[in-house]
Amino acid sequence: MVSDTDAIMSDMASNRITVRVPAILTARLRSQSKAKGTTESELVREALENYLGHMAQNHSAYELAQESGLVGAAEHAPKDLSTNRRHFKGFGQTK
Repeated sequence: MVSDTDAIMSDMASNRITVRVPAILTARLRSQSKAKGTTESELVREALENYLGHMAQNHSAYELAQESGLVGAAEHAPKDLSTNRRHFKGFGQTK
């Protein structure tokens, strides 16, 4: 039986990399792969995807503003400040 991971790996061009890790990390990787019933390579790919995926996720401008705390930062402002045209009068014009 071919797993989803095997199917994905056969469909994509893969590169082999060599990484030196401390013996204790190697032991933990082997232990975890046996416990999960998966390969060490798959665990490393998953860890890299989790680590790098968080950095490279495509977020909308709204999601980025939310994460940075900008959404709701203007206290006592009208709730429709960004959507109601009457608040746009004079916006972007120099005096």
